[in-house]
Amino acid sequence: MDALLRWQFHLVWSLLEEHFATLTEDDVHWEPVPGLWTVHQGNDGRWRPDWIEPEPEDGPPATIGWLTWHIGWWWTEALAAWHGEPLPPREEIYWPGTMAAAITWIRDLASHWRQVLTELPGTDLDRTAPFPWHDRPARTIGHMVFWVNGELMKNAAELGQLKMAHTTSLRTGAASAEPSSRG
Repeated sequence: MDALLRWQFHLVWSLLEEHFATLTEDDVHWEPVPGLWTVHQGNDGRWRPDWIEPEPEDGPPATIGWLTWHIGWWWTEALAAWHGEPLPPREEIYWPGTMAAAITWIRDLASHWRQVLTELPGTDLDRTAPFPWHDRPARTIGHMVFWVNGELMKNAAELGQLKMAHTTSLRTGAASAEPSSRG
């Protein structure tokens, strides 16, 4: 099972890397329709995501910037859960400010996740996972490992669709959506 999880992660990661290879700053902030969740730079210089509590079951679409923050947020929390550390508050996980910095951040998290996957043999995968199921003690670290691979695949697909839509709109002039305000 451990080898299969590592293979699945490698497959999903290679798909995300294909998208990373062609992303631009314009892609990151492109909003094809009004009302997308995005990232905004605050007066303190930190970039924060749009968010509402409780998180809606069927949240709005998001920009690539928001999606990269989202990947960084949940992966930071998953790694903390794996190591038995307190989960950092979502409000304290900021987007790095540029696509290049976001990709570097996510690649660093992926490197840490690869280490987690090498530690799977002999790990107590049956202990309760505090993330992403804060109120469901029946979910285990094993469930979380499967969830991370699945969530990464979902986010890679969302990011890829936005990238392809933006590229197509630029090529055809079909959509004249403006990039979001960055400040």
